[in-house]
Amino acid sequence: MRRGIAALAVVGAVGTAVVAAPAAHAEGRGDIRVVKTVVNGGGSVIVGVKNVKRFPVVMTIKDGSGVKGVADVSAYNATNGYGPVSYLGTSCRKSSSTTSVCTATMEFDPSWIDSYGSANEGWNANSVAGTWQVNATVQANDKDYWISDRIATFRMKRAATLTTDAAPEPVRKGGTLTVTGKLSRANWTDLKYHAFTKQVVKLQYKKPGGSYHTVRTATTDSKGHLRATVKASASGSWRWAFLGTETTMKVVSAGDAVSVK
Repeated sequence: MRRGIAALAVVGAVGTAVVAAPAAHAEGRGDIRVVKTVVNGGGSVIVGVKNVKRFPVVMTIKDGSGVKGVADVSAYNATNGYGPVSYLGTSCRKSSSTTSVCTATMEFDPSWIDSYGSANEGWNANSVAGTWQVNATVQANDKDYWISDRIATFRMKRAATLTTDAAPEPVRKGGTLTVTGKLSRANWTDLKYHAFTKQVVKLQYKKPGGSYHTVRTATTDSKGHLRATVKASASGSWRWAFLGTETTMKVVSAGDAVSVK
């Protein structure tokens, strides 16, 4: 079921993808509760510009009479109330006479994001990214029920790409090696990748058989480009590494191996 824009006043902000009960706001009757929730295995939900993203919401639910099931699950941006996500249903397995673990499947389709809020003045599809919260309505065998407004929070992030090119190859020992690259991220308005500007990115190096370490940092320009020069002292591989933001995934480029002659 597609959900419209929720007009909600949300109190509180950032959390992790695993939250223990009780929820911040809830109502119902009886002793049924969601005691643990894990969204997408505890990681951020990363969405690009083409593929539909499905992710699980795993809830541990308890009631003295046993758990009947989950009536509804919803998710939306905790700051602005936008929630272009579909709830596809829930499956439950009983772990004891009083406890069940129920997995809800949610779906996020990037092709639908822009039209979701297009009727709103000033709407920007990219404002959907950020901290999201999960709601759920759960039911017990004895007809107890509980409507929880905030059983978990998680990050919904825009996908990113990062490239590396080191030149010249090979390079003479003591010569200058120029390492370039480009950082881009998904734009949900036109479903293309655009330059991610003014971002600090790490330039990393490793010797053959070794581990990467950071040599210096650089900042992306107005076209998302990166450029750094280093002195070539030994053969090895170079790459760029971006730590990500609250709304954009972290990404590491493939390494570019350079021989020093």
